[in-house]
Amino acid sequence: MIRPRTGADLPALERAMRQVHETDGYPTTWPDDPRAFLAPPGTVGEWVAELQNEAMGQVVLRPVFDPVPGWVRATGLPAPEVLILSRLFVAPAGRGQGLGRELFRTAWAGAEALGKRAILDVHHRNLSAVRLYEGEGWRRVATVDGDWLEPDGSVPRVHVYVSP
Repeated sequence: MIRPRTGADLPALERAMRQVHETDGYPTTWPDDPRAFLAPPGTVGEWVAELQNEAMGQVVLRPVFDPVPGWVRATGLPAPEVLILSRLFVAPAGRGQGLGRELFRTAWAGAEALGKRAILDVHHRNLSAVRLYEGEGWRRVATVDGDWLEPDGSVPRVHVYVSP
């Protein structure tokens, strides 16, 4: 089940994100403040995937703030016309049930309802996410350097996608 996220979901989502981090390396480096990472300021939509009354994953929809990240500029779209689909993950225990796809579609629909195009960036190694985005008809418009560092200090490559 997909529903709006509440503050009460944050402890379970932090546990789920820890599992995703340990399993898949997302987020690449563990944030100093995991709850702030899960609930970035300015979000316009926040949803949680729930399975057996447990928050298993989430997605947020947020505007572009200044300075505009390079990967956003790579879309070729004006920042005021887009919303960033981010913080999308599902804990290993909730996978294989379509929760990630439902979260993705919910946020995408949220952007459309606000008259905006949804955009996102994804680590080039996250092949399951790439398959999801491309399978849903999203267009890869660029591959650029990420705006964060890998644990070894290197700069990751990220694919940039725009909704249809």
